[in-house]
Amino acid sequence: MASGYGLQGGPSRCFPFWQDVLACYVVNTSAEDESGKKKCAPALEDYYECLHHKKEFARVQMLQSAYRKAEATAGAKDNAPSAAQIRSLGLLDKDEPPKNK
Repeated sequence: MASGYGLQGGPSRCFPFWQDVLACYVVNTSAEDESGKKKCAPALEDYYECLHHKKEFARVQMLQSAYRKAEATAGAKDNAPSAAQIRSLGLLDKDEPPKNK
């Protein structure tokens, strides 16, 4: 919310970031000189990230595309054992033990 308070009456999740931005502006700017605003760019960027999550979404999209690419190139058949490897276990050619009734 714009007031800095959430719907439950307490501060919103981004309110501490907003306090950092305001504190930076108070320390680095004055009514006559606003050149200190450049020093507050990182704090403002953190606040915008808290509000909109653009960097987080971009990172998630990048990881998902990398995962899909790796999954497509590997394929399930590359990891499957060959018939010779399965026979070498000795489980297929053995006689079944007699069943007791």
